[in-house]
Amino acid sequence: MSEDTRWLNEVAWDSQGLVPVIAQDEKTGDVLMFAWMNREALELTVVTRQAVYWSRSRRKLWRKGEESGHFQRVSEIRMDCDNDVILLKIEQVGGIACHTGRRSCFFQRYEDGSGWVEVDPVLKDPDAIYGKK
Repeated sequence: MSEDTRWLNEVAWDSQGLVPVIAQDEKTGDVLMFAWMNREALELTVVTRQAVYWSRSRRKLWRKGEESGHFQRVSEIRMDCDNDVILLKIEQVGGIACHTGRRSCFFQRYEDGSGWVEVDPVLKDPDAIYGKK
């Protein structure tokens, strides 16, 4: 880990010690996913330049791509004006950010009269990504 971690104190962590994180494609500007980080995840992301998140459901660090192979190389890390949201500008290795096999987790669009409609294709079957049977 890095020696001087005072910069972590500038983040406005929530009551659970987490901060919301947006992963944005560095070239297109598309928002690919939303996740959470704790202090350790953010520090590891800074040190390794690969996205590390905190899984609230599993209650452990989640190194993006550790199961799928779809890593996120981090080119830039920004924080918003209230210090309570992190933005990662990333290269999505393999082109798939979502566990559903899509490029982005934001594949559903609200359309009047139809409700939520899936508008982006599945690029790879999730069973093929995660080896489920």
